[in-house]
Order: sequence, then structure tokens, then C-alpha cells
Amino acid sequence: MNSKTQGYLRGLEEEFGESSNAIRLELNKFEKSGMLKSFVQGNKKFFQANVNHPLFNEIHNLIIKHIGFDQIIENVIEKLGDINQAYVLGDFAKGKDNPVIDLMLIGNINKIYLVELIEKAEKIIDRRIRYIIYDRLESVDWNLVEIDSLLLWNKQD
Repeated sequence: MNSKTQGYLRGLEEEFGESSNAIRLELNKFEKSGMLKSFVQGNKKFFQANVNHPLFNEIHNLIIKHIGFDQIIENVIEKLGDINQAYVLGDFAKGKDNPVIDLMLIGNINKIYLVELIEKAEKIIDRRIRYIIYDRLESVDWNLVEIDSLLLWNKQD
């Protein structure tokens, strides 16, 4: 299974600062509803988002809006050029905090404007932002399922 949307009980207990009992009860409810899948690896039970659940996309979009990614993205996308997709990679894609945010942008990007935005954003959020840009044809070779990636924005044709 892909590690980008999975966690285990003790790790979640540390992250949320809640008792393992309270977290276990909630995880079991989500698993029973089909929103989570679980599997055992060694002596740990891992939980993973069920991306095939009918409500997954709606919940994913709510989380993105809560974090504020949607507003940032919509405000700058039109100025960045002909962008097809934007992904966050690495720890942030796995739901973990990190002092560095990794982005992958696909399309014909205005690099000068992008660098200006990144410099401003880094000061505001007190994090470094690394980016990589691919044109649409190059991106076809990427298997984004096998790397930790989270789609932030997709061009609506």
C-alpha cells in the first residue's frame, strides 16, 4: 500500500495529543463506514484513506479548503501561465509537517512570476518552497501513484 495516506494508532496519538482509546474508536467508525481501510504490518495496524469511497473527493476538497490551498492556488494560477496540474510532494503529501514544501507544477509556467511568489510565500509561512516544473509531455512519464503526491489543482478543460 502507498504510504501517502496511511498512519498507525500510536503515531496518530502523538500527532493529535489524544488518548489511543479515543482515536481507536474514531478510526473504527471510519473503517466501518468504508472511509478507511486497514492492514496489519508486523505488530502495527495501519489505516489508510479509501480513495474509492464515494465521499473521498468531497472530503479531500474540504480539507484543501480548510488549509487554504484552494484560495492561494486560484489567485495565482491565472498569473502563472498555462498550468495543467499542481502537486505537493513528500511529507506534506503524507500529512506531515516539514520546514520544506515540495511542489511539482505541470505546464508552461511563468518562472519569473513563480520565483517572486515563492519568495513572498516563504517569508509569510516561514518555510522553504522547492519546486520542479514539467511540461505536459514530460509529465506523462511520471507515475504519481508511486511517489508521495497530493494533487492540489487540476486544469478544468
